[in-house]
Amino acid sequence: MLPEKWLRPSLTLTQLLIAAALFLALFDNQAFFQAVFKVADQSSLTGIGFKCALVIALIALFTALLSVFANKYLFKPVVVVILIVASVISFFMDSYKVIVDTSMIQNMFETDTKETLELISIKLLVHLVFWGLLPALLVYRTNILYRPFLKELSSRLIVFILAVAVLAGAVFSNYKELSFVDRNNKHLRYLINPNHAVYALIKYLKRSAHPKIINVEALGLDAKQTASWQTRGKKSVLILVVGETARAQNFSLNGYSQLTNPELSKENIINYPNTTSCGTATAASVPCMFSQFNRQDYDEAKAEKSENLLDVLKHAGISVFWRDNNSGCKGVCNRIPTEAMESLKIPDVCNSEECYDEVLLHGLQAMIDKLPNDSVIVMHQKGSHGPAYYKRYPAKFKLFAPECATNQVQDCPQQQIVNAYDNTIAYTDHFLSQVIHFLQHNSVNYHTAMLYMSDHGESLGENGIYLHGLPYMLAPDEQKHIPFILWLSDGYAAKFGINTACLKQNSTEQYSHDNLFHSVLGLLAINTHTYNKNYDIFYRCRK
Repeated sequence: MLPEKWLRPSLTLTQLLIAAALFLALFDNQAFFQAVFKVADQSSLTGIGFKCALVIALIALFTALLSVFANKYLFKPVVVVILIVASVISFFMDSYKVIVDTSMIQNMFETDTKETLELISIKLLVHLVFWGLLPALLVYRTNILYRPFLKELSSRLIVFILAVAVLAGAVFSNYKELSFVDRNNKHLRYLINPNHAVYALIKYLKRSAHPKIINVEALGLDAKQTASWQTRGKKSVLILVVGETARAQNFSLNGYSQLTNPELSKENIINYPNTTSCGTATAASVPCMFSQFNRQDYDEAKAEKSENLLDVLKHAGISVFWRDNNSGCKGVCNRIPTEAMESLKIPDVCNSEECYDEVLLHGLQAMIDKLPNDSVIVMHQKGSHGPAYYKRYPAKFKLFAPECATNQVQDCPQQQIVNAYDNTIAYTDHFLSQVIHFLQHNSVNYHTAMLYMSDHGESLGENGIYLHGLPYMLAPDEQKHIPFILWLSDGYAAKFGINTACLKQNSTEQYSHDNLFHSVLGLLAINTHTYNKNYDIFYRCRK
């Protein structure tokens, strides 16, 4: 049996407060110190005094912040929650090199349960036990030796003042070095755990607590099909495929060494190799790419108040549908018919956990045959969503081996991670080819076209970074450089007056999600005041 004083130690509130601050700084902020020390070393700020001052400053900061909650009824619950939350955050920051900001918080809340469960592992649970639950239990079991109210209050005030003084002394004694590091690396403050994550969570909850906007501002009510539609003779079908987590670097169409596009390379497609996303996570990118706003002007609140591309198409008399094999449309499809395909149990394309992307083609022929109007069908892929890349494709698409067959990708050799990811790209290649074949089959009765564009890219361990969701200004190109592919039937190109040779000639220019809204309107020959020809990639190539 352990001594009672070990099972239930006795400490003053000041002692426990400082112990908690020390633990948070030294155990839960390894990512912060590693990043700052790396910048300092690269900048020749290698003095031991600077690094010691930084450690002391962080301990003092946590001491000052925790002293605000240092009363008999609040201190233990607050510290217990902070220790548990900080342990989880530190695991993901240390393992994947992610930053938990508002966008990441939003992505966590809006993803589906299955995707969340893929992030849970034995390593996470072990880390949570030793870095979170056991320290929290120790705090809970500690017998705090409280003094009379006025003495305790004065002690808290003294601790707060001393902590602020130590913090100020550590900062100002190394102000030149600290200001240099902060001025040129403002992202480092995002790594202070759990300060920035708590701030991001409060910001997200505050925004989410606002009443949902009921009266969305109409957009493109004047939208209409041009007179040329009357001369085309057949209805049109455009399939717009929204890719998931596909990065352009791993498409062999773009010169990648592994043959990830064996099927698309045989199709008469137009490939746009220099395209970037407007976000690094689905929750940000999908609403942005369908909105009327450019990335620089995009704001989630503005987008929520306004209709989007799909609404404009509907106003123009187009039948619009959203088919989803992912975690939802992030509000984009709120006003159009939607089908959640991932819950279907279709033999050969679904298993006990999820459906492969070919489920998006299930029942599609019957759908378009019943449509009274020209149609746009959006297909939202599961694509290459990680970290369990190996679950995203059927067994016959294990083309590159050995693969990383675990959700703990950071524990796999990088080539195995790349192999598993490349298999997802090869399956996307097959899926897109199946979409093209479906449209080719229907080109006798319809003018058909396909446009594919991914929502964002992915990091596969380059520079120790995994997954996606880093703030845009910090995110590497792997998270922003996306594939963009177009296929037009001969009938579509002819009847809509699109010169495909011209498109191919201009395909290597720089494009982005900013082009999608106006290019789809241009591709479908729809007139509206919201259309801007300067962003329409087809404008120069239309007769």
